[in-house]
Amino acid sequence: MAFSMHKEMDASKYVRYTPEQVEALERVYLECPKPSSLRRQQLVRECAILSNIEPKQIKVWFQNRRCREKQKKEASRLQTVNRKLSAMNKLLMEENDRLQKQVSHLVYENGLTRQQIQNASTTTTDTSCESVVVSGQHQQQNPTSQGPQRDANNPAGLLAIAEETLTEFLSKATGTAVSWVQMIGMKPGPDSIGIIAVSHNCSGVAARACGLVSLEPTKVAEILKDRLSWFHDCRCLDVLSVIPAGNGGTIELIYMQTYAPTTLASARDFWTLRYTTNLEDGSIVICERSLTSSTGVPTGPSVSCFVRAEMLPSGYLIRPCEGGGSMVHIVDHFDLNAWSVPEVLRPLYESSKILAQKMTMAALRHIRQIAQETSGEIQYGGAHQPAVLRTFSQRMFRGFNDALNGFVDDGWSIMVSDGVEDVTIAINSSPSKYLWSQYNTLSMLPTFGGVLCAKASMLLQNVSPALLVRFLREHRSEWADHGVDAYSNASLKASPHAVPCARSGGFPSSQVILPLSHAAEHEEFLEVVRLESRAFSPEDIALSQDMYLLQLCSGVDENATGACAQLVFAPIDESFVDDAPLLPSGFRVIPLEPKSDGPTATRTLDLASTLEVGPGGVRPAGEADLSSYNLRSVLTIAFQFTFENHFQNNVAAMARQYLRSVVSSVQRLAMAIAPSRLSTHMGPKPLPGSPEALTLARWICRSYRIHTGGQLFQINSQAGDAVLKQLWHHSDAILCCSTKTNASPVFTFANQAGLDMLETTLVALQDIMLDKILNEAGRKILLLEFSKIMQQGYTYLPAGICVSSMGRLVSYDQAIAWKVLNDDDSSHCLAFMFINWSFV
Repeated sequence: MAFSMHKEMDASKYVRYTPEQVEALERVYLECPKPSSLRRQQLVRECAILSNIEPKQIKVWFQNRRCREKQKKEASRLQTVNRKLSAMNKLLMEENDRLQKQVSHLVYENGLTRQQIQNASTTTTDTSCESVVVSGQHQQQNPTSQGPQRDANNPAGLLAIAEETLTEFLSKATGTAVSWVQMIGMKPGPDSIGIIAVSHNCSGVAARACGLVSLEPTKVAEILKDRLSWFHDCRCLDVLSVIPAGNGGTIELIYMQTYAPTTLASARDFWTLRYTTNLEDGSIVICERSLTSSTGVPTGPSVSCFVRAEMLPSGYLIRPCEGGGSMVHIVDHFDLNAWSVPEVLRPLYESSKILAQKMTMAALRHIRQIAQETSGEIQYGGAHQPAVLRTFSQRMFRGFNDALNGFVDDGWSIMVSDGVEDVTIAINSSPSKYLWSQYNTLSMLPTFGGVLCAKASMLLQNVSPALLVRFLREHRSEWADHGVDAYSNASLKASPHAVPCARSGGFPSSQVILPLSHAAEHEEFLEVVRLESRAFSPEDIALSQDMYLLQLCSGVDENATGACAQLVFAPIDESFVDDAPLLPSGFRVIPLEPKSDGPTATRTLDLASTLEVGPGGVRPAGEADLSSYNLRSVLTIAFQFTFENHFQNNVAAMARQYLRSVVSSVQRLAMAIAPSRLSTHMGPKPLPGSPEALTLARWICRSYRIHTGGQLFQINSQAGDAVLKQLWHHSDAILCCSTKTNASPVFTFANQAGLDMLETTLVALQDIMLDKILNEAGRKILLLEFSKIMQQGYTYLPAGICVSSMGRLVSYDQAIAWKVLNDDDSSHCLAFMFINWSFV
């Protein structure tokens, strides 16, 4: 009997489990989806209802269970992708129809223009006059046909404006009212941000975006109307009046203020009407426009320090998608009154690409971020929730913008300068809004004086904003003073009782970056930076403790056209509570893109730094305006400090001196990291002209000839520094590193190509180790070939991949490593030459 049952089990392909057995196995699966052999045997022994099942069969059950779950997840993923593709296909078809209509409209206008030209050549003057009279009579009749009187106190008049705004907005979002040109590099797809376009040949600046988000239309509308939560340049948005519309919608009268991006321009404000309504197909529309004299409704009162700008019909069209989610169309159209800023800054107010980056794409990215957090696609570790981290980002942006703009109604006032206008010092004696919750007691201390901000703006040339900000983030020791960092960190603790001590070199320190979160498209990073410090004398022990910064880095993607790059940081306590006080400082670099018709004939030089013109205001010989125009950017720096009443002047002097040193460092770094291939008119970068460098260059070339039998290059001059100059300008990356056996090899010298490849400077080069730039395969090859280098003197390494100091991958066709000998034929260092390198 037992034998027959065993034979029957072996013949059966699957074991039939009872519901109780399945329930017991499911409980184990939830705890451990992949139990070990010992765990399965223990399960059979301890669970009575599984005692008649072999451990091997239980192993098969768990395998099948994992496979079913994997298939279920994959099916769910494919269904989600299919819904996204279907919605995107519908969106692309609608976009194609819109483009077809635009083509037809342009063809019609072209034919009409040709016909008018032909008619103009045959018509008489009398006919033309009659046409003008008729046209004038028609124009005079238009004002009487506007319907209800347009008055801010007349709901019927406001509804008429709202309906006109709705029509004009829809014609921009889905019609041909504006000629849209798709932004380069913004490819549509189910996982991309969407279809991004900018205006072409229209009044003002305009941008348009279409995208898919996995949120319901009502939720999307709620998020987009809360402009303060996602538009970093928005200072305030006050809804002054809400009027119900007859069709179930609402009309709102809104006053909005936006920050100025630099210290050299005024902020903007807007007086607008916002209309929210539902369409027959279930779509939600939120459209908005400025109330001006042309709309028949008086504008709001002007506010000092602000320039009134105009919002042309703009808004959001939110359409439900089949299976859930929303299809969002966003249009932003502004006239920012570029005439009110210096000519050199006008590209910031005349560029549709900058508008798209700062506002249109920011709105779509914010919705996608919340959608991915809601669905669980993005998960953050640590004690802080995503909403709290977003709040930190907003506070960092707003705190930096508040300090940079220095509004009078926030308590800021300008301090008398020291006679040089390069740095502005602003004082805020009542900064309670910045010190947050229970830390407001700090402002009640008898000796507490307030907050001081030192700020400056300047032009930079021939350097990428993204590259510069990445370098400032990775190499803080290149520009920061450790003594000032220590004071800034201590001043936000229990009580700021120390006078800042700005030291020329500061204490040696290193930084450790601890990531907190990143935005959906990785264009924004929030992180904690720990500055590790060491003390070398008893009096330095007080400042030798580690310091912490909350840091926000954005716009570091070099492929983002017209993007603003920022590095904002604020000292925090080690506990880092949710309501920690924040006094943000940092850098903002904005590219100054020219208009499509090229640079203007006249130029404004009131922002020009020593990188722009010479000391006498004369442009260096050989430098071309046209070649450098596309590479200009405006850099704005703002640093904040707390101070005590009796030390205000001391802190102001320290801040002014410190900011000038930072400006000088940043200018030097900008020149050092500017790629030499950007312009043929740029002069050579400064050479390390010390005798040690000349001697090292001679040793490198001599050792290469001794080991390989070939010449590194032909000497074209008999000048004393000819070898160093040719080595410095060699097209391949040449680097030298130490040969210490008790530590990882550290780079000690590199030519210009080597610095470009590592994206660093000669000073920061000494912090980079050889094993940090090689990938795992490169390290293994070098380890195998190291003995050959020591015995034979050189070796050839195959093609591979290495990493720059900025984290970018670099490919090379071949590498040569050789031992550099000094005049006594003793080993001095190792030299590497990476041939035909390029960024991946």
